[in-house]
Amino acid sequence: MSLYPVLLLGGSGVVGRWAARFLSEVNPDLPLLIAGRDLMKARVVAAELDMAEGVAVDFTADDLGLGARPVSAVAVLFADDRLAGLRFAQSRRVPYISIAPLLQEIGPEVASYIHVPDCAPVVLGTEWLVGATSVPTLEFAKAFGRLDSISIGALLDDEDTGGPAQIVDLERVTKTAPAALARQEGRFVWRVGDDATATIRAVDGTVMEASALSPNDVVGLATATGAPNVEFNLATGSSSSRRRGEPFSTEIVIDLVGEDHAGQPLHTRHAIVHPQGQFPLTGLGVAMVLERAAGLSGRPAVPAGLYFPYQLLEPADYFARLEAIGGKVLRLDIS
Repeated sequence: MSLYPVLLLGGSGVVGRWAARFLSEVNPDLPLLIAGRDLMKARVVAAELDMAEGVAVDFTADDLGLGARPVSAVAVLFADDRLAGLRFAQSRRVPYISIAPLLQEIGPEVASYIHVPDCAPVVLGTEWLVGATSVPTLEFAKAFGRLDSISIGALLDDEDTGGPAQIVDLERVTKTAPAALARQEGRFVWRVGDDATATIRAVDGTVMEASALSPNDVVGLATATGAPNVEFNLATGSSSSRRRGEPFSTEIVIDLVGEDHAGQPLHTRHAIVHPQGQFPLTGLGVAMVLERAAGLSGRPAVPAGLYFPYQLLEPADYFARLEAIGGKVLRLDIS
C-alpha cells in the first residue's frame, strides 16, 4: 500500500472533514493533505487528525502549487469548473473522484478521461450522497426477476446545511440546472415544466413537494437494472425526525416495482437514514471509493477506467460501514 498522502481538495469543508475522519479511522497510517485556498482553515482541520497536513493550493497552476510532491489519490469536494483537480490527478496517474457535476455537467470530465483512458481511475462521484442511493437500490433490486420502475425520493432537511461552498453548490443544483434526466417507458427524457415537479412520501408518511434532479444514479441504475422507468426527486423541508421533535436527519426513500423471481407482483419501499444529515453519508462514500480505487482497503488498486461509485463499493462492506457510523436501513410500508 502506498504511503503517499491522499489529497482532499476542499478538504476543510464539511464533507472533507467527514471523509478525512473515515479515512483516518480505517487507515490510521495514511497521510492526508487537507487542501484549500484558505491555509489557516485547512490547518485547523488537519490539526484534528493524527496524519494530516493543511496545505494551500493554487487552482490556476498545473501542479496546484504543490510542486513535485507525490500523492496516491485526489478527491475534489466542490464544483471545480477548471478541472484543476482532474488534470493534476492525471498528471500524477493517480485515482480521482469528484462529487459535484450533475449528469448534464460531466462532459468535461468524460472528455478528459477519453483523452488518456489508460492513465488512472476516474470516478464520477455525483451519485446521491456518493453511493448511499445506488448501492442499496441495487441490493434491493436483487429480489426482483423483472424491475419495472425505480423511484428515488431524497429529503434534505433545510437545517442540514454546510459551509459557503456547499450552499453555492446546492443553489446550483436546485435552481440553475436546466432540466432533469429520467427514463420513461424505456426512453431517456428530460423532465421540464410540470413533469419536473413531483411529490415524495417521507419516512413518516408525510407527502412533500419535490423537484426532479439528475444525479448519476438515474443513468447508472437504469443501465445496471434495465428498468424502463427511473426517476429521482428531491424535497427540502423538515425531515421526519424533526417533525417528531428530534434533531434533523437525511432520508433517501427507494421505491421499486416489478415482479419477483416467480413472476408475482412485487413492490418494495426502503429508506436510508442518517441522524446527522447528508454529510456523514457523503464523506463515507468518498472515503470508501478512495480506499478501493487507490488499493487502501486490502485489495489491489482498481485499473484505469471510468467508474461510478457503486461499481467500486462492495455492498456488504458498505452496509457494515453505514451501520458503524449510525446510518440505518428501514423497510417501509407500501400503503
